[in-house]
Formats: sequence, structure tokens, C-alpha cells
Amino acid sequence: MTWLPFADAASAEIPLSRLLRLSLFQVSVGMVTVLLNGTLNRVMIVELAIPAWLVSLMIAIPLLVAPFRAVIGHRSDVHRSVLGWRRVPFIWFGTLMQFGGLAIMPFALLLMRDPHLFAVGMGASALAFLLAGTGMHTTQTAGLALAGDLVPEDRRPRAVALLYLSLLAGMMACSTIIGGLLANFTPTRLVQVVQACAVLTFLLNIVALWKQEARSAAIASAETPRPAFAVVWRQFADQPLTMRLLATVGLGAAAFAMQDALLEPYGGEILRLSVGATTGLSGAWALGALGGFALSGRWLGRGTDSLRIAGYGVVVGIAAFLLVIFAAPLQSPVALALGALAIGAGAGLFSVGTLTASMNLADSDTAGLALGAWGAIQTTAAGLAIGFGGVLRDVVSGFAVSDGLGLTLAHRSTGYGAIYTIEICLLLATLVLIGPLVGRLSGSTPTLAAAGAHRFGLTEFPT
Repeated sequence: MTWLPFADAASAEIPLSRLLRLSLFQVSVGMVTVLLNGTLNRVMIVELAIPAWLVSLMIAIPLLVAPFRAVIGHRSDVHRSVLGWRRVPFIWFGTLMQFGGLAIMPFALLLMRDPHLFAVGMGASALAFLLAGTGMHTTQTAGLALAGDLVPEDRRPRAVALLYLSLLAGMMACSTIIGGLLANFTPTRLVQVVQACAVLTFLLNIVALWKQEARSAAIASAETPRPAFAVVWRQFADQPLTMRLLATVGLGAAAFAMQDALLEPYGGEILRLSVGATTGLSGAWALGALGGFALSGRWLGRGTDSLRIAGYGVVVGIAAFLLVIFAAPLQSPVALALGALAIGAGAGLFSVGTLTASMNLADSDTAGLALGAWGAIQTTAAGLAIGFGGVLRDVVSGFAVSDGLGLTLAHRSTGYGAIYTIEICLLLATLVLIGPLVGRLSGSTPTLAAAGAHRFGLTEFPT
């Protein structure tokens, strides 16, 4: 199997087949993400006629859990289990929450169609979204920490890229399959599809965690020290570069995510593209992200500094947003498609690079905390940026169309252009933050750091 991508992430202790099996938890997370943020979003607004503001609130509920991912990760680091496991219980209970949320979700949504049962349906829907979102965050945090425990340090960067490739593959496959199954929408079909996803999530995660974590007497012992979260977080945060790295993750995630809900409307409203063509933009983004993951895995395997790779992603993102901005005055669908492709590539490079750097900050006893902190910052910043981007687009576009910015800018594209310009500024700020970090975190390649004096790179950017 050496011809497969990321085959060299495997080792004698963790063969590729076992690593691929572990990555199935990312497939289940990708499936839940597609359901919550894509499929059910459209179904609730169009087929079920639920107000858009209420749909937005429902989709935002899982974000309430995201800031607690660091706590979840820490709890998996210090968990005491009589069976001698610390990660498996969290993946298991996260799976149960995902299953429970998806199992009741279609019935809860259908109750909202009845005016007499609207309040009951809204409460049940909120509970379903909260359960599914909490389970998704818990499973992913503990699963990534388990991967960090199992994979040798020298293979860890490639394993990270492989896990995120699995996430993307799960999202792409599930969006295609679920979209096809719900093409002819009926309430019965909605129940069947969502509950089938619940069962599939359960089965995928069971297969993923089966015989992955070895039992340990130290984990089962009450004598093993288990420091409080506040103490461990203080030690983690007091490391010289931790807070700068987390700020970089948050700023970069916000920069890439602010346009997530705007790219397809931009193509349809400004360039007059068909529904099929705008859907292709999402495919271009996914293809770019796939390329970004593949490139990051190759570079990490060659010893390239993980944050240098993240910096490459930022630079690609700046070029991508410039392409998207100029697509409007040029009326060029090709420029927009290339921009979507490059946004995906930049986001892929940035995500894998910063996640690998976060893993390098922690040892095996604090891997859950480090990965949880990365996930909390990344998810929260992205969610807030998406919401802010939608509101700001409407405000700026309305102001521009009413001639508030002059005749030249009196166009709907002005609101979109403002968002993409802000994203470029955020990415430039991310470069400023990331520059001093390159080559200074644990896991950096000494030969690369030594070569820095002879080459111009991120470490030489004026910061």
C-alpha cells in the first residue's frame, strides 16, 4: 500500500490499515458537519418554511460547545477509567451524543411545521442540535488526541494530514449522497436519511476506536496524579509562544471562514451563475483543500516547518481573495472558480500547519488540552466570522445601493468586496503574527532553521 497518499504516516507500531480505520471518526464528523451546516440548513428554510433567523440560531448552537473543547481535551488527558482507557470513553460518549441528536432531529424539525406544536418542536430541535454538536466536538477532540498518543512523533505530521484528508473526503462524499437522496423531498425521506446517518455515525466510530487504545494500569489507578484544568492550562499558556500561536489560529481561521456562506451567493447574484455552477464552486473549494492537505503532508514528511507551511497557506489565501474580488469587474467565472480553488488550498495548508504546531506544543499528558485549545479557537473564531460576514455584507450592500458610498460603488458587489478586503487584511495580520513563530516551536527541523540565514522566508518578514 505504499502507493497510497500518506502511506509513510504508518509505522511498525501503527500500520496504515489501523491508521485508516482510526480516521473513520473524522468521516463521521464530516457527515454531521454536512448535515448541520449544509443539508438541514436548506431543508429548514426551503422545504419546512422555518424562518431564516431561527435556522441561523439553531445552526449556531453547536458553537456554544466549541470554546469548551480545551476542557474536554484536558478531561481526556487526566480521565480515570477502571478499564484503563482515557480517550475511548470520550469518543464513546461523544458517539452516543451524535447518535442521539441525529435520531431525534428529523422528528423535532417536523414538529415545527405545526403551529400548535411549534414551541415543543423548537425546544426539541435545540436539544438535538446541542447533542449532535457536543458529540461532534467531543469525538473529534478525543480522537485527534488518541492519534497523537498512538503515532510516533516523527510520523505525527503526516498522520495529521491523513486525518484531515479523511474529514474532507467524508464531507464531500456525504454531501453528494445526502443531496441525491433528498432531491425529491418528503418528510418520510428526511426521517429515513437523517436516522440512517445516525446509525452510520455509530458504526463508523465503533469501527474507528475498536482495539486502538491499550489499557493502562496507571490510568485506572487512583494514585495517578490528575492536576486540575486551571493548573495545566496555566502551565500550557505560560509557554513562550503558546498564546501567539493560538492568536494566529483564531485570526487565520476567521480570515478564511468569513466568506464561507457568501461564495455561492456571490457567484449567483453578481456573476449570474446558475445553481449548478455555484455548486461547482464548493467542489472547487473542496478540490483545493484536498490539494492543500496533500501538499502539506508531502512537505511535513520532508521536514518543512509546520508554521512555514501555514504561512504558505496565508499567502495563497491572499492571492485567492484578490482573484475573487476582481472576478466581479471582469465578469469572469473562471477567476471566481480559480479563487475558490485557491481559498480551499490556502485553508488546507493553514489548518494542517497550525494543528501540527499545536500538537508539537504538548507531550502525551497534555495532548488533549493542546488539541482542544486549537479546536476551540479555530471553531469559535470561524463561527463568529461567518455570522459577522453575513451581517456586514447586508449592511454595506444596502448602504452602497442607496448611494451612501457614491455612484461608483452603488452596486451589490460592494458588500461582497468589503468582506473579501477585510479577509485580506486579516490574513496580512496573520502573517505578522506567524512570522516570529517559524522555526521556534518544538518539532522544527534544525537544518531548516540553520538554512534560514541563507534564504528569504517568513522568518525574515518585518514584524
